[in-house]
Amino acid sequence: MVDSFEAKGKRRKLVEEVRRKGIADERVLEALNEVPRHYFIDPAFLHHAYQDKAFPISSGQTISQPYTVAFQTELLNVQKGSKILEIGTGSGYQAAILAAMGARVYTIERHRNLYQQARKMIISLGYDVSFFFGDGYSGRPAYAPYDGILITAAAPEIPVVLLDQLAMNGRLVVPVGKGSVQSMMLVERRGESDFVESRHGQFSFVPMLPGVVRGREES
Repeated sequence: MVDSFEAKGKRRKLVEEVRRKGIADERVLEALNEVPRHYFIDPAFLHHAYQDKAFPISSGQTISQPYTVAFQTELLNVQKGSKILEIGTGSGYQAAILAAMGARVYTIERHRNLYQQARKMIISLGYDVSFFFGDGYSGRPAYAPYDGILITAAAPEIPVVLLDQLAMNGRLVVPVGKGSVQSMMLVERRGESDFVESRHGQFSFVPMLPGVVRGREES
């Protein structure tokens, strides 16, 4: 796949659209401009890759709207060298954005097919991301603490088990709710057992589910 001049031009327009919608972190906007979203899109939607919309990908999942990706990333307050755990690799686009910002990314995916596809794509782009195939409900305590934990699926409630994996002043960003619309929650760790929660608008995500989906083996 080629990152053409046309794609780069569309990407710049997308960045300006996301900026107009309120994203102010220039590092987030620069990452959106760097990462070729069309590499992560299902071929059926390739010509629409730079619309600010979510699209279906394989395994019944979606690639999030670029504004939503930018919004969650901005809430994380990612710095160069930040250690970030992502739960729900999906297409790999969000992980690529984090890596483009200089974060150390650990990402978990429960669908084997998505895990394999995303890993192959991100490696081909040259980003250094640690991939795990498995159930993200318990995070990855062996690699904790994390400066940020990002959940890219709707959780019925804030996953308490993940709070202990946050570093001091770390941030957990998660859409919370059981219906079709969820509240974007930010949880900030201020002390050993001191966590501050805040709500940041409403979004719509596929549900966070336990277990793994093995799919086909990689050939």
